[in-house]
Amino acid sequence: MANIRLVALDMDGTLLNDRQEVSPRNAAAIRRALDAGVIVCFATGRGVQNVLPYAEQLGMSTPMITVNGGEIWHRPHDLYKRTAMDAADVLRLRRLALDHGVWYWAYATDGVYNRERWVEPEEDVQRKVWLKFGYYEENVRLLEQIRATAESWGGFEISNSSPVNIELNPSGVSKGAALLELCRLLGIDPSETAAAGDSLNDLSMIRAAGLGAAMGGAQQAVKEAAGIVLPGNNEDGIAHLIEQYVLGG
Repeated sequence: MANIRLVALDMDGTLLNDRQEVSPRNAAAIRRALDAGVIVCFATGRGVQNVLPYAEQLGMSTPMITVNGGEIWHRPHDLYKRTAMDAADVLRLRRLALDHGVWYWAYATDGVYNRERWVEPEEDVQRKVWLKFGYYEENVRLLEQIRATAESWGGFEISNSSPVNIELNPSGVSKGAALLELCRLLGIDPSETAAAGDSLNDLSMIRAAGLGAAMGGAQQAVKEAAGIVLPGNNEDGIAHLIEQYVLGG
């Protein structure tokens, strides 16, 4: 296995425990990696506003991938690239949610909008910079119907961050594509990277990385794609990855 120079970490269900915390052992392992010159990079579906507090907590000034690759950051507060979603697509996806009566949310650069807090007046939708759209529905059959409709329209990268949601980015936008872009930017070969995650929005980067790692609680498709399966997010799985596979024990 190549020497690992960059580690890309999903957050929810991966780095963070179920209390949305970075455990002391995970935090210590990340700091050890950073001190050793390894680039540790958040690669998350979250918007940047919900990532920055963790970067500050861990003292990370490294690149970040947010909203499933919709934004790539040189470092916190220093944007490298943003890929926006067309406002017309956002309105179309929202109409699909309303037609089926399901919960929805959408990330814009100025915050998150959802079924309870939407843009008013609606004409202002065109004035915002949109990044990602999502649906939440525990009726899996209904969720599959929505996914099939969105797929039939084309133009979207469709994934999830949980078995009961769907996340949509513009076609070609993914964590994997963003990881490869970061590698080009930093002069790192993809074989020198490791990536860890638990959901379908992590599949592309797990496949792109030299070492793809699935969490113990990951969706089955993620485990099948990964080279290794780690302990779960409540069991310091990221510390295990860094200690055993990145720093070598």
